[in-house]
Amino acid sequence: MATQVKKEIVAELVEKIKKAQSVVFVDYQGIKVNEETALRKKMRESGAEYLVAKNRLFKIALKESGVEDNFDEILEGTTAFAFGYEDPAVPAKVVFDLAKDKAKAKQDIFKIKGGYLTGKRVSIDEVEALAKLPSREQLLSMVLNSMLGPVRKLAYATVAIADKKEAAGE
Repeated sequence: MATQVKKEIVAELVEKIKKAQSVVFVDYQGIKVNEETALRKKMRESGAEYLVAKNRLFKIALKESGVEDNFDEILEGTTAFAFGYEDPAVPAKVVFDLAKDKAKAKQDIFKIKGGYLTGKRVSIDEVEALAKLPSREQLLSMVLNSMLGPVRKLAYATVAIADKKEAAGE
């Protein structure tokens, strides 16, 4: 690869790293083309991005982005990167679902290697925990439901009192 092309790739990666709320590192060895195409599409629809880049260029981009954590052992072998721009949990969820499907099919391919979340390196377990969190919409629904609980009980109590008074003829 020509030096100028490498510099352009690094600059593009630096921009993506700075813009991303999260990055999930994935060992994509053995994934089929149609599965990768579906993964890219699902990422795009969710406001995330999935791409493959050379480990060496990604290390340079991390350094130029001001990331101080060391990712040397993660950036070995085949590595793909899932960037979460709007919701930091999206890439973790999408990648985790595919990795889980591969594990169920007894295929030892497509594994999470680690991640980078809001300025710090995270382990595989932390990425998986993030993937298992409910979505933003689910969390908002849960909060709203818990807020409506007391109001609903008050309404039921008021109706019950009114029914009781009505039955007594008051």
